[in-house]
Amino acid sequence: MKPNYYDAILNGVEIFKISDAKGNLAGTNPIPPPVQDDIDPAKARSHHATSKNHTGIIAGGVAGGIVVALVIGLFAFIVSRRRSQGKEPSSSEGPSGWLPLSLYGNSHSAASAKTNTTGSYVSSLPSNLCRHFSFAEIKAATNNFDEALLLGVGGFGKVYKGEIDGGSTKVAIKRGNPLSEQGVHEFQTEIEMLSKLRHRHLVSLIGYCEENTEMILVYDYMAHGTLREHLYKTQKPPLPWKQRLEICIGAARGLHYLHTGAKHTIIHRDVKTTNILLDEKWVAKVSDFGLSKTGPTLDNTHVSTVVKGSFGYLDPEYSFGVVLFEILCARPALNPTLAKEQVSLAEWAAHCYRKGNLDQIVDPYLKGKIAFECFKKFAETAMKCVADQGIERPSMGDVLWNLEFALQLQESAEESGKGFAGILNEEEPLCANPKGKKDSDALPMYDGNTDSRSSGMSMSIGGRSLASEDSDGLTPSAVFSQIMNPKGR
Repeated sequence: MKPNYYDAILNGVEIFKISDAKGNLAGTNPIPPPVQDDIDPAKARSHHATSKNHTGIIAGGVAGGIVVALVIGLFAFIVSRRRSQGKEPSSSEGPSGWLPLSLYGNSHSAASAKTNTTGSYVSSLPSNLCRHFSFAEIKAATNNFDEALLLGVGGFGKVYKGEIDGGSTKVAIKRGNPLSEQGVHEFQTEIEMLSKLRHRHLVSLIGYCEENTEMILVYDYMAHGTLREHLYKTQKPPLPWKQRLEICIGAARGLHYLHTGAKHTIIHRDVKTTNILLDEKWVAKVSDFGLSKTGPTLDNTHVSTVVKGSFGYLDPEYSFGVVLFEILCARPALNPTLAKEQVSLAEWAAHCYRKGNLDQIVDPYLKGKIAFECFKKFAETAMKCVADQGIERPSMGDVLWNLEFALQLQESAEESGKGFAGILNEEEPLCANPKGKKDSDALPMYDGNTDSRSSGMSMSIGGRSLASEDSDGLTPSAVFSQIMNPKGR
């Protein structure tokens, strides 16, 4: 609101200047006071309160944004850390204590982080698949590790026979060496693998114990022990040929499942006759996953160049070929007491195969008990497995198919009383290389064109008709050593 004298003209009437203190009308106009709006006290208080509310909202929003940013940053840090741990090389040194397991993770990567604390697997393993035993239960099951219950000794430790659940269940209890870092790796890997794997031809893990720095694994009891115990250096009766074939097929099924049946491809890097166990019904089961390696899912590929396992054995396909020759010849994979060229069974068997006299190194017990076509198929399969180049080796699926066919050939020959060339006797050679002929006349390695139409024989496996002329040769897939190939595996 303006004062009345602010303007010189008001409603057309001129207003004279106000006189000063001396009564002079010629003085300058007075300086008007500053304009002030009338303020309602109630409105002023309301405006002050509204300003405070706006300030609180702004402050709360800023604080909330900071908290959200911190949470996101922490989550990103944890994810990044886990990924970086997963990419650490598998050759890292082992831990000084236990680490929580991540199922289907790389045991060596998981073990590479050092820790001085004693952790527990209980929270990281599925309780419905893997049982945790107390050390007192283990001692009771083994009668305080009575040496009379000792089943064997391996690289990981001693294996005892035991009983749990009031004696109703027989088990095999493997007690590892807690001072061995390699044992720690094997212990972790074995639990990681077997806590999720369930298959008729894989040894089942019942549980474990890790109290007091112990590394103890509890398995189903295998009444007939290892396959090696029935092949050589034993007082046990030798196995019939047909039973040996069935054991080979069972082990091949177990390995084939590891390569193709699980979510992650699993490479068993220590396939040998001591790691193939036999239950009370002589069913073969693959065991000892301590040196196994997990690969990516089947839509990825992966190459592993780390050498693991036992001397005389390499990747699973090669190793299984060595096992096939051990079963056929009943001798160790390596025998340093023999002549130089005979030390390695795989090399010596391949040499004899090419010479056409593989029958000369076959287990004497089997002479006259193997059908010629069965032997031929079995030998071809084993030879392909021990090929020098991984690309030339068949997948375990191919190996399994050919072994099943070899069994069909044997059963057919036994039913008819003769094989394609008759059941061989001790005087008749197992390989088609009569004495006096050149090496070129010996049974050739499979080249993809082998023909045996003269047999006129047809079989069926799994509902498929298998004409003999189409089945003499392997159907190898392009599988390199330790490569996850979804087509080959």
